[in-house]
Amino acid sequence: MSARRRRARRGRSGAAWFAVGGAVLTMAALLFVLVPLAAARNPLSLCVEHPSTFPQDGVAGWHGDQLENAALIISTAKSEGLERDGQVLGVMAAMGESSLHNIGYGDWETSGVVNPDGSRTTSIGLFQQQEWWGSEETRMDPVGAAELFYTRLKRLDGWRDLQPSHAIHRVQINTDPEHYARFEADAGEIVDALSGPCPA
Repeated sequence: MSARRRRARRGRSGAAWFAVGGAVLTMAALLFVLVPLAAARNPLSLCVEHPSTFPQDGVAGWHGDQLENAALIISTAKSEGLERDGQVLGVMAAMGESSLHNIGYGDWETSGVVNPDGSRTTSIGLFQQQEWWGSEETRMDPVGAAELFYTRLKRLDGWRDLQPSHAIHRVQINTDPEHYARFEADAGEIVDALSGPCPA
């Protein structure tokens, strides 16, 4: 075989390998783009009644007992006849009050906060409800605390017409009506994720 033919064959071989390599890189790039897009089109769809199925890496940065408590709030809202808007408000409220942890202390213990009359606050639980909301047992029960919240929410005329944070503020009677606004997106994502079908 002449040197010219050997050089031509090597050239064709190199071009073929270059083409294969380019195709592989192109496929890798497509997968890099398309896999996240597919995941975005197929959001989580979990049964709110089965915490064991909740993802270990959480939803919107909320994990473990936080998701379990959110699920209890959502279930309570449903039992109260409230749809997504009410469910989101309950989760937002608990995010803003306790970061979705069912804690047995409140602002007095952490910051020395007092009521307007100077008395110490008695806030506890998911919604940081004071003693005039109900018994300690009820306030420390996630379902009981959620029922207290939703009872007062449903008494608020036109709550659906208010900004979500403002509606919660009217129920919780905190100092900042905008306090809960930053939790709206996360609460909505959790409610949507935990609204999947449950087995019969």
